[in-house]
Amino acid sequence: MIRVSIGLEWSIAAPQGNPLGMKVVDLLVKVDEQGSLAQACSVCGVSYRYAWTLIRDAEQVFGQPLLTMSRGRGSELTVLGARLVWAHRRIQARLTPLLDSLASEVGAEIERVVSPQPAQLRIHASHGFAVQLLHVSLNRQGLAHELKYCGMAEALEALAQGECDIAGFHVPIGEFAPAAIAHFGPALQDPELRVIRLATRRQGLMTLPGNPKKIYSIDDLARPEVRYVNRQPGSGTRFLFDQMLKRQGMAAAKVRGYDQYEYTHAAVAAFVASGMADAGMGVEPPARQFKLEFIPLQQESYFLLCRADQLGTPNVLQFLEVLRSAEFQRDVNGLPGYSLDRMGDVQTVVEALPPFKAWQQNRGRPAVTASSAEQG
Repeated sequence: MIRVSIGLEWSIAAPQGNPLGMKVVDLLVKVDEQGSLAQACSVCGVSYRYAWTLIRDAEQVFGQPLLTMSRGRGSELTVLGARLVWAHRRIQARLTPLLDSLASEVGAEIERVVSPQPAQLRIHASHGFAVQLLHVSLNRQGLAHELKYCGMAEALEALAQGECDIAGFHVPIGEFAPAAIAHFGPALQDPELRVIRLATRRQGLMTLPGNPKKIYSIDDLARPEVRYVNRQPGSGTRFLFDQMLKRQGMAAAKVRGYDQYEYTHAAVAAFVASGMADAGMGVEPPARQFKLEFIPLQQESYFLLCRADQLGTPNVLQFLEVLRSAEFQRDVNGLPGYSLDRMGDVQTVVEALPPFKAWQQNRGRPAVTASSAEQG
């Protein structure tokens, strides 16, 4: 199986100076993580003398220090050093999923030319940490597949048009479920659609460490001093946030930063961690990764959707085998805020989403049930 890797590299230079190399940024990131330059050198595999030379040369470029040293306290980043670290993390958070998706697509195109093997499994899904782990596990098991990260509405449309075999989508559990069904229901009406259960996860507000603005609920986002960063239009998280605003009777215009958005949960977390916003909505893993506060607001189910006639194909059978494996389930269960939810079970839309039946009946559509033979 052809695997393409696309690296991420960026540079920065003062008006009169050489570009700052990525080795310097890597060192600063490790200092922030390890608490000392000596430990950072050990992790990066470079000598202390070499590291100091890189740091001093970089400080000459900017005319400002990047590190401060104190006996017994290790190394601390200066304001400039911290900004470079957060810039790197924000770039990584925003672009890494896009580059991974592009690498998967390019690899699939090359595979079609150089190998006569059967068609690869095509997966379209919004970026999520269980999906990210799934991509790694499928590669480990040698299942040729193409993963494209996209919004939930786009993934469902791709499945309807035959442009993918598996589509990811997530639905709130509880009071917002009927609204989600009403919104996405038209894309779920095909009686041949089947739902593959994956996991539940928590959505919530991510705030700066210590929650200095005392943000505990959606209502707090209406305060004029609070800056918010949103998810992009068409994403499930954006839809959920809009439903929460509607419940509170809040206009989007009341939220400062409503029109400022990022494309992944990790990018939202990085935006908040950089101090450019006071709060953003997303899942728990990136909040923990960026050492942010996390205020849980909503539990939701993440599902995978496919057509019934695909369940018996070799690709989907191997896909289900990976989902049902103890190793993959252990990995997903270890994600903060994630819980297994009958992972790998196959159901009809009605069985997986009980509110869908009422929505169908209101529209005069017959409910659909699956035979036991389709349960895989």
